[in-house]
Amino acid sequence: MKRRVAMITGAAKGIGQTTALAFLREGYLVSTVDVDPVGSKLADDKPDHVLFYQGDVSNEQDVVAATNTTIERWGQIDVLVNNAGIQRYSTVTQTTEAQWDLVMNVNLKSAFLCAKHVLPHMAQAGGGVIINMASVQSFLSQRNVAAYTTSKTALLGLTRSIAVDYGPTVRCVAICPGTVDTPMLRDAIQESPNPEAVLEECEEMHVLKRIGKPEEVAELILFIASDKAPFITGQAIRIDGGLGITIAGSKHEA
Repeated sequence: MKRRVAMITGAAKGIGQTTALAFLREGYLVSTVDVDPVGSKLADDKPDHVLFYQGDVSNEQDVVAATNTTIERWGQIDVLVNNAGIQRYSTVTQTTEAQWDLVMNVNLKSAFLCAKHVLPHMAQAGGGVIINMASVQSFLSQRNVAAYTTSKTALLGLTRSIAVDYGPTVRCVAICPGTVDTPMLRDAIQESPNPEAVLEECEEMHVLKRIGKPEEVAELILFIASDKAPFITGQAIRIDGGLGITIAGSKHEA
């Protein structure tokens, strides 16, 4: 039997890198794509099992090249994880057109482009799984993230459309994490005058009183991609530590 192949975008660090390592552990061959050249380190360490393509997945030419490179190397793509994403903080009136386009291109357009060019190979092979990295902010919105929450909400529509149009051959699922301990989060809170206070606030927002770990998200992705989840498609699955299931109010019993 041929080994399964997973293609993961935004795989240089954070959830993407952790997911790549999880797939490797399960015996997959892994194709990683990222604009950050640091992503090449995993491929350098495991050249027989990991392929790295440095490119911008919001650019169609780069997506075509990354897809073709993977197919030429391993002949198939069984799982596509659309993980590439960025965060920008601003309201609608503060957001410039360039900022809006950047967030939409990286968070949403990239998932569309990767699915567009990987789906024919999955159909030819007789099946596959596409996993879109959405967010708890596909359902809830904090202040000052107009472009981000819009892009993540739109991913749910893309997920449903792929599931409906390409089932039963291909399954498509959106994963929606709460706050996760990633370099993107750490960089964001460092912009605050009191990073430790911001981190504590993030922990308190979750029912479990902590933020998530990249490994926890990666394990869910592995499960959805596996033969243990063959009846799950078109769904948005939250892995958010209970974020958003309570409302603010008195701490005293009624």
